[in-house]
Amino acid sequence: MREREIWRRVDRRVAGDVALWAGLAAPVAYARLTPPYERYVVPLLVGSVLLLAAVVVVGRRLPAVAVLLVLLGSVVDGNFVFALLVFSYLAGRRGERAAPAGVLFAVVAAGGTVLHLVLLDTGMATWFLLSCVLLGAGVFPWLVGRYRRQQQALVLAGWDHAEAVQREQRGAAERIRLRERARIAQEMHDSLGHELSLIALRAAALEVAGDLDPRHRVAAGELRASVAGATERLHRIIGVLREADVPASTRPAGESVADLVDGAREAGMVVRLHHPPDAADLPELTAHAAHRVVREALTNAARYAPGAPVTVTLTGLGDRVEVRVVNAPPPAGPLPGPPSHGSGLLALRERVRLAGGVLDAGPTDDGGFAVTARLPVADAAPRPEAGDDGRRAGEPGRLRDARRGVRRSLLAALAAPPAVALLLSLVYYPVVTTGAVLDGPAFDGMRIGTPRSELTGLPRRQVEPPPDAPAATAGVSCEYYTDGNFPLAQPTWRLCFADGRLTSKGRTTT
Repeated sequence: MREREIWRRVDRRVAGDVALWAGLAAPVAYARLTPPYERYVVPLLVGSVLLLAAVVVVGRRLPAVAVLLVLLGSVVDGNFVFALLVFSYLAGRRGERAAPAGVLFAVVAAGGTVLHLVLLDTGMATWFLLSCVLLGAGVFPWLVGRYRRQQQALVLAGWDHAEAVQREQRGAAERIRLRERARIAQEMHDSLGHELSLIALRAAALEVAGDLDPRHRVAAGELRASVAGATERLHRIIGVLREADVPASTRPAGESVADLVDGAREAGMVVRLHHPPDAADLPELTAHAAHRVVREALTNAARYAPGAPVTVTLTGLGDRVEVRVVNAPPPAGPLPGPPSHGSGLLALRERVRLAGGVLDAGPTDDGGFAVTARLPVADAAPRPEAGDDGRRAGEPGRLRDARRGVRRSLLAALAAPPAVALLLSLVYYPVVTTGAVLDGPAFDGMRIGTPRSELTGLPRRQVEPPPDAPAATAGVSCEYYTDGNFPLAQPTWRLCFADGRLTSKGRTTT
């Protein structure tokens, strides 16, 4: 099926090239096959047709070369101007770079100027006419083709942009899903882990009670071990869902640090709380982080230092607040259980960082453990997500470049040809009109029969006669002058002389 589609495209391309060749060869063949016939009409016709075929063949891969071949053909046959229009447009549409065609047009313009004005001396009128043909049939179609190419690139970039937006939307949905998983995992770790640690602490208290029956003491020890094992299994399961780089606290609504400390005391921990009166006025993000620090520290103390007294201190430091939780060494050593993975402190450090603070955690000199967080009192600016470079959403570089290219191509297609034509006119007009302008009052004052040497206001230089000028008769010579009409400076006045005297005068243009 794919091969069939490829062959269909090839057939359409070949049919299009054949139709293009036939359409461009038609005016060339018609001019050669209609009277008056030139010498060597058959070789010229065959050569022109074959040259057009070669132009069509190379036009897809080497569009600038195709334009060059057409320009060479126009030297022999003026009907190649139709092919110049088409292939200049196709060169702009097909060419990946603008430099080859730009260099080609510049070289042709410079070479044509030297050829006509220096070598052949065909005159400024011929040079100006051919320059206008090159501009109108070559440069302008090429600029239009470039504009169409840039417009197509903009359409393709728009499709790519739409696909990128869809991918971004799918990625956003995936990120939301992952964040929700992380939130659930964090809630299970923080809430259930804290509660399980307190249950293990109660079981440990029963286990060491002196008035407890030995069977009950064994049962309490088994309960403590079971809770510790369940905590470890919960930790491993949560590790599958949890994302350490996207911590999400699930602080119970309305619960303060004081409430958290009271809950730990009810579970049997010895906790002292020192905090300033304005501790409840902390910004929400800072209060969440402080709550999280105290809860994680109390959980670790209950798990790894059972029976040790804990001190929770909140201290104001100007524009910052310090949260410090210190537990003494456990009286009977840590309870047996699985080793710590340290993931709780890693997540806690990230949460403090997101709040704009820093976290320090480590053993104290007396064998205890201290967790210290310094948090800003003012709201911290939200951290940008990874990959956010500040660019407008949905505005990739390729789309911006394509839009910029379309604007430049359109501006060039509309402004460049008139600007170049004006420049040519400013070069051509002074050269043609210098010393060849005859004003109207001077022309009206010239009388028939006046000797040429006595005519007032007669310019020192003539202009070329118009194409439809009458043929000169014996003994009579006609001179042509312009009135300075811009930009072509066409011949306006005709003065005819016989035997050195003015015999007739007239206006050649209306």
